[in-house]
Amino acid sequence: MFKKILTFLQCNIKKICFSLLCISKKTFTSLLHSIKKINTYLQRRRKIKKKKRLNRSLWGDILLFLFLGIFGLFSAWPLIFNINHAFKPLDEIFLFPPKLFVRNPTFDNFSDLFNLMGESWIPFTRHFFNTIFITVIGTVGHVIIASMAAYPIAKHQFPGKNIIFKTIVLSLMFVPTVTAISNYIILGKIGLIDTYWAIILPAFAYSLGLYLMKQFMEIVPYDMIESAKLDGANEFKIFWKVIMPNVKPAWLTLVILLFQSLWVTDGGMFLYSEELKPVSFALRQLISASIASRQGTVAAVTFIMMSVPVTIFIITRSKIIETMAHSGMK
Repeated sequence: MFKKILTFLQCNIKKICFSLLCISKKTFTSLLHSIKKINTYLQRRRKIKKKKRLNRSLWGDILLFLFLGIFGLFSAWPLIFNINHAFKPLDEIFLFPPKLFVRNPTFDNFSDLFNLMGESWIPFTRHFFNTIFITVIGTVGHVIIASMAAYPIAKHQFPGKNIIFKTIVLSLMFVPTVTAISNYIILGKIGLIDTYWAIILPAFAYSLGLYLMKQFMEIVPYDMIESAKLDGANEFKIFWKVIMPNVKPAWLTLVILLFQSLWVTDGGMFLYSEELKPVSFALRQLISASIASRQGTVAAVTFIMMSVPVTIFIITRSKIIETMAHSGMK
C-alpha cells in the first residue's frame, strides 16, 4: 500500500507542487488583501481618535486658561487693592461698602508719609538709604562670589569636588531661620553685630545662588572654553567673557531672588541702632501703631516697597522664564 502511495506521489509530484503553489499564492494574496483592509480600518480609527483628542485638548486648554486666569486674579488681588488704597483720599478709604477702584486719585498719602517721617528723629530717607545700600551691596556681592565659586566646580576637576557640591546641596535644606543663631554667634565674635555687614555677609553665603550658577555653567560647551584658551585667554577672561554672558538668565534670576529677599528685610536681631534700620522696619512701626487714620500712609509705604521689585521683575521676566525652561537641562 505504501509502495503504491509512493509511486503515485513520484508520478504526480509536479502536479502536486503546482497545485500547492497556486493555493499558496491565492492564500497569500487574500492575506495581503485582509491586512490592507485592517490597516485602512485602523487608520480611520486613528483619525477619529485624533479628532476627539483635539476636541478634548481644546476644551482642556480653555479650562486650564480659565483656571489660571482665576488663580492669577486671586493672586493679584492684594496688589490691586494696595495700589488703589495708596492713591485714595481719606474719605474714600472709609467708604461703606468699600470700593475697589479709586474715584479721585491723590498723592496726599505719600506727602503725609514724608511729612510724618520727616518729623521723626530718624527721617524716612535714612531708612530708604539703608535698604538700598544693603540690597545693592548684598545682591552684587553675592552674584560675583557665587559665580566665581561655581565656575571651578562646574568646569574644572579637583580633589573633593563632589563632596563640596554635595555639601552645597545639603545646605539648601536649612532655611535662614535655622542658621540665624549660628550666624549671630559668628558675627558677634568678629564684631559685626549692629552694622550693615551683619545683613550683607550672610547674603554672600546664599547657597541657592551657588547651586543655580553651577547647574547653568555645566550647560556651556567645553569647546567654547577651549577656543578661548587657544586665543590666549586666561581663566578670568574665560569666566568674564565666555561663561558669564552665556549664563545671563541664571544670574539675572539670582539678582531678582536676592534683591527681593534683602529689600524686605527689617534687620531682625542683627541691627539695634535706629539709624541703621531699613525702610521695612519703619513700615512695621507704622502698622504696629494701629492708627486708623494712617491706613492710607501704610498703603503708600507698602506701594513704595513693592514697586521696585515688581518693576525689576517685569523688566527681566523673559530671562527668568528662560531660566526655568532650561533649569532641567544638562
